[in-house]
Amino acid sequence: MITGLVDYVLPFLAILTVLVFVHEMGHFWVARRAGVRVDVFSIGFGPEVFGWTAASGTRWKISAVPLGGYVKMFGDTDPASAGSVDDSGLSEAERDVTFHGKSLGARSAIVAAGPIANFLFAIILLASLYAIAGRPYAPPIVDEVVAGSAADDAGLMAQDVIVEADGVAIERFSDLRRLVFEQPGNRIVMLIERDGARLTLDVTPRAVTETDRFGNEHTFGQLGVRSNQVVTEHLNPLHAVVVATRETGAIVVQTLEAVGQMIAGTRGTDELGGPLRIADMSGSVAQSGWVTTIWFTAVLSINLGLINLFPIPILDGGHLLFYGIEVFRGRPLGERAQEWASIAGLSLVVALMLFVTWNDLVRLQVVDYIGSLLG
Repeated sequence: MITGLVDYVLPFLAILTVLVFVHEMGHFWVARRAGVRVDVFSIGFGPEVFGWTAASGTRWKISAVPLGGYVKMFGDTDPASAGSVDDSGLSEAERDVTFHGKSLGARSAIVAAGPIANFLFAIILLASLYAIAGRPYAPPIVDEVVAGSAADDAGLMAQDVIVEADGVAIERFSDLRRLVFEQPGNRIVMLIERDGARLTLDVTPRAVTETDRFGNEHTFGQLGVRSNQVVTEHLNPLHAVVVATRETGAIVVQTLEAVGQMIAGTRGTDELGGPLRIADMSGSVAQSGWVTTIWFTAVLSINLGLINLFPIPILDGGHLLFYGIEVFRGRPLGERAQEWASIAGLSLVVALMLFVTWNDLVRLQVVDYIGSLLG
């Protein structure tokens, strides 16, 4: 139990605390710049464990349940700044420093600042990692050709260097994998380099069909080559920022595509994980070294920012959705409508948390273990 606490729980809480602090600091920083008074900045929920009050009047505190955090602004009845508030008892000066007393643009900026802070933090982490430790990748060099594969039939050989495929420059083995994956059964013209000479080969990736747990069939291209080499590229700081920004965008796009496939039923939901899976992964990456831990933290930061932008009431994206409706209607949604929307959003979030926790319990074989005890 002590080993599990040190190896898994503590790394998970440390990473989560950093990401929550970054997210809430985004809200806090923009709120203060907009002239909003902040009553509480809390890491965690529930009773305060310890804290202090700054000269600005903000109570900075660590709370007992370290699974999130919030920034409570002056005049709000709850940390979510949801719905309208009764500010009839406030003076004009006090009303001017409330969240709801600010313009629609200022409120939108404050809400969006949390997810944006997570994206920026991920870019900083990745850029620092690529500039200091380097960026590992597999070069487009064929180390192994599977006998009888499409690559073997086309005449590809070990030590061939893939230069282009269908006119697209191939800089990394992952570029080739991605292109082939999307071209099942389609002819691809490849420019390769072999023994200092350049050759052109026609390759037709085999169409491979797999069936997921829901019975949906997925067809993708397979070439039949492997690369076992890893090269570490050190980037200058400016290039590192550009690459980190591009990769952050790619992770966002890939995540949205995966969510869309799950909603459409073409992809299984068993990939979804909750706190238990994140804790398990946090412990594993922490034991793998600081490079893997930083990369994992960056990916989690991206996902935290993206999830908070989903248009679900009680999340930041839900607030932004309300503000968009306010722009369209020329006035805010009624308080009753916002309350019902918040209840629906909370119910959806709770249901999703229960679902991913069940996935975690199944994946970690806790359900099987309990079943064996009961049996």
